[in-house]
Amino acid sequence: MNSMARLQPTASAASTTAMAASARAASGESKPGNATDSPISTGGVTSPQGFMAAGAHIGVKRKRKDLALIWSEVPAHVAAAFTTNVMRAAPILWNEKVVAGAKPIRGIVVNSGNANACTGELGMINAEAMAATYGEAMGVNAEEIIIASTGVIGVQLPIQLIKQGIVSTCEQLDKSASAGLSAAQAIMTTDTYVKQTAVQFELDGKKITIGAMAKGSGMIHPNMATMLSFLTTDLNISPALLNKALKESTAETYNMISVDGDTSTNDMVAILANGKAGNTLIDSENADYFAFCQALKTINTGLAKTIVQDGEGATKFLEVQVKHAASIEEARKLARSIVSSSLVKTAFFGEDANWGRIICAMGYSGVQFKPETVSIAIESAGGKLELMQEGEPAVVNEILGKAVLAEKNIIIHIDMKEGASEATAWGCDLSYEYVRINGSYRT
Repeated sequence: MNSMARLQPTASAASTTAMAASARAASGESKPGNATDSPISTGGVTSPQGFMAAGAHIGVKRKRKDLALIWSEVPAHVAAAFTTNVMRAAPILWNEKVVAGAKPIRGIVVNSGNANACTGELGMINAEAMAATYGEAMGVNAEEIIIASTGVIGVQLPIQLIKQGIVSTCEQLDKSASAGLSAAQAIMTTDTYVKQTAVQFELDGKKITIGAMAKGSGMIHPNMATMLSFLTTDLNISPALLNKALKESTAETYNMISVDGDTSTNDMVAILANGKAGNTLIDSENADYFAFCQALKTINTGLAKTIVQDGEGATKFLEVQVKHAASIEEARKLARSIVSSSLVKTAFFGEDANWGRIICAMGYSGVQFKPETVSIAIESAGGKLELMQEGEPAVVNEILGKAVLAEKNIIIHIDMKEGASEATAWGCDLSYEYVRINGSYRT
């Protein structure tokens, strides 16, 4: 396996498809919640109260929109997780400093088409200039702005163009759904469709909304890669619990996806909470907190899946379910190892039930387990095919196997029979089209 860039969460003191699920409380044991979340069909980052957005084409890219803005009308708490890739891009270094300052923030500015990564001292100067320009245009300090860049590595930002674009795009900031959609479009690179969503739920008589937008389709690997996700919520919650909720949600969603095994320099997920919903402050791990966690998991799971489904050149969507593992850490390692294996990915692209590649990926995952207890099966709309039963090869029905593998969405079932822990990872196959796309990315 390639080395993984662990995302480290930090906090300050301060649409494709809308996903819905019951916002039940859950922490260790299942606890009763008091909220049910509902999807907003046109929802995005402007869905929560007090948030505005804009997206524009300013000329960094030849045609498509390339600058996105998010703005909170009031100071917002922020929690974020960033890549720990040694070659962290300038925007990541700026954001780490801002978030460590433990103060509320007001906005996010994102450019696509240029990653501002591996750009040295000038890259840091340009990163700060992005934040300062947005802050000055909106009447706040640069330290109240976080930034992101995505695109080609090793090329300096056309900073004058971006500064002019930020100022002009500020005039387009709006609370409308179309403004949120425009921002989501502006962060896309090789994405083939927009990734945004929103859900609403109720806490002590107040309507709470979470909105989000994300980008990513290639250079995606467990613990994030070239993946950006920005969430907004009008929830009133303490910074410490906002950080805890994001950390736990990221671990079981964005950190469990893989497209191609490559990690990147610009990964981040950030959430702003401005408290405009007016609910009683959540400052303890009560039923309201767990309801928020479940809604957050719903949002992030859905976005993580759409990133994988949009994998560059992908023809198959793979879900690896590991059950009865000795620990949650081991379950996650096993699931990530399988979904990240190039040989597993190519086998599914070729619709070949070569389950030896699956057990092989498990074997080098770093988890010590008993091969004689492992069972493996694959399932799709075409049926379910047993491949290995408690360490012994199953008799494979090739006709059934062909039907199972012909489908786009395939589940890989792994039963360890060693404990009570489970985990799920998501990935896709590797195709000829992936090579074509990435062979000419710069040109």
